[in-house]
Amino acid sequence: MTESESIKARQLTRLRELLAALVPANRFQAPRIEAAGLAAGVATLEEFSAKMPFTTKADLVADQTTHPPYGTNLTSPPERYTRFCQTSGTTARPLAILDTPESWTWMLDNWAQIYRAAEIGAGSRIYFAFSFGPFLGFWTAFEAATRLGCLCFPGGGLSTSARLNAVLEYQAEVLCCTPTYALHLGETAAREGVDLSRSAVRKIVVAGEPGGSLASLRERLSALWNGAEIIDHYGMTEIGPTAYQYTGDPGVLRIIDDSYYAEIVDPERGRPVPYGEIGELVLTTLGRTACPLLRYRTGDLVRRSPVAGGCVLAGGIIGRVDDMVVVRGVNLYPSAVDAVVRTIPEISEYRVEVRSSGALVEAAVDVECRDDSATTALTRALASAFSLRIPVRRVAEGTLPRFDMKAKRWKLVRSD
Repeated sequence: MTESESIKARQLTRLRELLAALVPANRFQAPRIEAAGLAAGVATLEEFSAKMPFTTKADLVADQTTHPPYGTNLTSPPERYTRFCQTSGTTARPLAILDTPESWTWMLDNWAQIYRAAEIGAGSRIYFAFSFGPFLGFWTAFEAATRLGCLCFPGGGLSTSARLNAVLEYQAEVLCCTPTYALHLGETAAREGVDLSRSAVRKIVVAGEPGGSLASLRERLSALWNGAEIIDHYGMTEIGPTAYQYTGDPGVLRIIDDSYYAEIVDPERGRPVPYGEIGELVLTTLGRTACPLLRYRTGDLVRRSPVAGGCVLAGGIIGRVDDMVVVRGVNLYPSAVDAVVRTIPEISEYRVEVRSSGALVEAAVDVECRDDSATTALTRALASAFSLRIPVRRVAEGTLPRFDMKAKRWKLVRSD
């Protein structure tokens, strides 16, 4: 049996166990499984993909609106749930997610695999530059690290300067945050005269944005942080920690195949795309039985690499289905624009303004920089990358927002 066949066999076993647990216990999933003709079981993964309908965030929002506050996607009795988390609400109403101790442990085990791949283990000192709000990633990352024997520093409720001081004072070896915030920390250090050559940070684990798999941003972050390695990872509150990067293998994410059944489909037709083509990532959670998702459309665009074994995503998360804008016939993805902006080190922050008037869509980029040489350089770089002239406007330092969570750099303006 090949490695791919072995992975599929394990996934099918776990999928069968999951479906058996959901019928009839889960009021949201059971009717969907029965309508698909899978209540008696499934013969192959291909049969599951062919018969089971997609689940969307809109489906979950509608369920929680009709059955507040938690909806009906719950497999265990209410008294078994001990963990509450909530999505960010960047693309829809925030979703309330509940977990039992068993499903929570499953996610911590996934995080342990992420840390092992990054060669982070017992004795590592990790600083978590998060707000520690209701989002799942903060808590699972922190708790999984403590279980591995790491010394963990929570940075919730602190200013950027206070977090920088803590990273240096406690000699943190690993920094966990979004790519945007790692950049902001590094630039704040430079501005305030904080010498990051004294930092012990050797790895920066990033998530929440595509930046960790973009070469230009990785290089810029590494330069700011005294040569630290940038480790990307991927997950969602409603799904859990999903993909990891091996240390020394940048720009490549690997799905945790024993925990997730992954499909990559055409966003419009819902059909599988060939290896090497961009498509939407669809995930089935194989172990989060308490609040499972079957064929969940993540909205994230990826490209599957044709390497042997499990599901490998070349280039990490490329963008989002709903983020792409078409400007004069050219498809613009935020991650692609970000990759170009990050090649100009003089630009400290930026924002893209997209204006639409009827069928006409135009884009412009506002940047913070010391002089106009950076705006000229970015104008040329954007034109070279997209064969499109995009105006670049210089704005005063400190006028654009900073983010310690997911960055929202695209501003959509309708004038019709």
